Amino acid sequence: MKRAALVLLAGLGFGVALAGCNDTRTADAPPPHPLTAEAIGNYCGMNVLEHPGPKGQIILASRIEPVWFSSARDAFAFAMLPEEPKDIRAIYVSDMAKAPAWETPGAANWVDAKKAFFVIGSSRKGGMGADETVPFSERAAAERFAAENGGKVVAFGEVPRDYVLGGSAATTSSIDPVPAQDIDHAPPQGSKGRHAH
Repeated sequence: MKRAALVLLAGLGFGVALAGCNDTRTADAPPPHPLTAEAIGNYCGMNVLEHPGPKGQIILASRIEPVWFSSARDAFAFAMLPEEPKDIRAIYVSDMAKAPAWETPGAANWVDAKKAFFVIGSSRKGGMGADETVPFSERAAAERFAAENGGKVVAFGEVPRDYVLGGSAATTSSIDPVPAQDIDHAPPQGSKGRHAH
């Protein structure tokens, strides 16, 4: 009986230790980089500042510089696509509640994508003219934007995979969201992410 109790306590201690590691990893996420003229979009190969709408950046363990995106939606695509590196340490998107304008979303007003609220299906198009996942740090700001521009407000884990990867024909009502565990940013054990260009 005592042995069973010791095994149970040891197991609980192991679980607490794992939870502590996860908390530490989140607390140690690197800060966002300011948007500069040197930022080139990962998928379009163009200067990120030349495009309107919210931007994105992903910080990988295998790179010093962030991977830049001309739209917040492209950052989601990078995280969802199986062929992209999975050593993601942080995903940041433009906080459009603090953006000076749609055409100039700001250089330093980043929000952690996992904590943001997104408007999907709005009339506003992203940097490359596609449907956008418009990010906000506060739900009230997202709801105001949706009231003015259409669309609906969702959390990070509720952004549908087909909305991001299925092209502009995808609708927000006929598709299932991607489960949050499918966009887990913990680097796999022993993995080495390839460098994105």
